[in-house]
Amino acid sequence: MPTGCILAMTDFAVTWDYRCPFARNAHEHIVEGLRAGAPWTVRFVPFSLAQVHVPEGETDIWTRPQDDSGLLALQVAVVVRDRFPDRFLDVHEALFALRHDEGKHLEDPAELRRVLTAAGVDADEVFSEIESGEPLEQVRIEHTTAAEDHEVWGVPTFTQGESAVFVRLMERPRGDAELARRTVERVVGLLTEFPELNEFKHTSLKR
Repeated sequence: MPTGCILAMTDFAVTWDYRCPFARNAHEHIVEGLRAGAPWTVRFVPFSLAQVHVPEGETDIWTRPQDDSGLLALQVAVVVRDRFPDRFLDVHEALFALRHDEGKHLEDPAELRRVLTAAGVDADEVFSEIESGEPLEQVRIEHTTAAEDHEVWGVPTFTQGESAVFVRLMERPRGDAELARRTVERVVGLLTEFPELNEFKHTSLKR
């Protein structure tokens, strides 16, 4: 596929929940590419894996957020995304690292405050916003919209226009900006240029 065709389609959205290692891999590629100047306009969409697994007839996670170990971190990230956009990529990457590299708890306010402070964000301001209830409502709206408009059920799901695809990337970019850019553009290119490909999965991993 000609590179120019891929680069012409650089507006896309992608879901995340910090607990998912595949979301971590995909979002690290996106963050690495953006930092290196990739011409993408990315909409980062919070998505609660706990809500997806609420059995039919039971209370939605939005009414009992304390039962979801990942929901507080999603709210923190949404506040930073919307109020401190210049710090979002740093906080976003650090929250994935908090869970997957450091093995810390995403529901621990002290750890979340540490991440915010290290990224130069006023933690008190972020948590004050969370106490208002507005970030939780924003997460609920974006999660529900993704589920209803694109039938999203997992993370990371890339969406563009009416198309959506769940993706599992097995490797992290590890500082390789060219790899990150190439990887994301391949995903978006397949999403937009080859919708006939519905499933492509290796039967085993040679690793």
